[in-house]
Amino acid sequence: MKKFLLALGVLLVLIMGVLLYIRLVYTKSFSPADKSNFSNGDLQISVLYNRPFKKGRVIFGELVPYDKVWRTGANEATIFETNKDLLFEDKVLKAGKYSLFTIPEEQDWTILFNSETGQWGIDFVSGEANRDPANDVLAVQALSVRQEKEFEQFTISVERWGEEIQLIFMWDKTLVSVPFTVK
Repeated sequence: MKKFLLALGVLLVLIMGVLLYIRLVYTKSFSPADKSNFSNGDLQISVLYNRPFKKGRVIFGELVPYDKVWRTGANEATIFETNKDLLFEDKVLKAGKYSLFTIPEEQDWTILFNSETGQWGIDFVSGEANRDPANDVLAVQALSVRQEKEFEQFTISVERWGEEIQLIFMWDKTLVSVPFTVK
């Protein structure tokens, strides 16, 4: 009986090791991690996310359904971090670290900042975004623009445009720009 339990324990450890490898190494080879950094004076913003490729697929409306919460990238939930309070429209996002989720639609997107961080981007059981809406601290709307240029790999960028700063999402032929300022 002891040998059976020992063998079972070893088998479980091996299975867990393989699953961990698949989650942390193998899946990331298809959607590598990247970090977008922005600094202006004493303002520091970083966005840590994983960048899936288009690979000939129809992205928005199929791979990423409209009107459903998306983890905004691949693998772990995207992390948005700021050291200063930011003003999106007339709403304040306090300095801190947030998971960033979106709800893509054809004409506009909803951008959601959520106080829970560190989770895998989707729930393995339901296949839905791994987000507790009770932890949403800010939701803002932004226009979705269809353009001729095609972006093969999902990209998030933070750029200064005049007096505003823009949080920019680009993938396939879709570009979404979210303006904000420092409070």
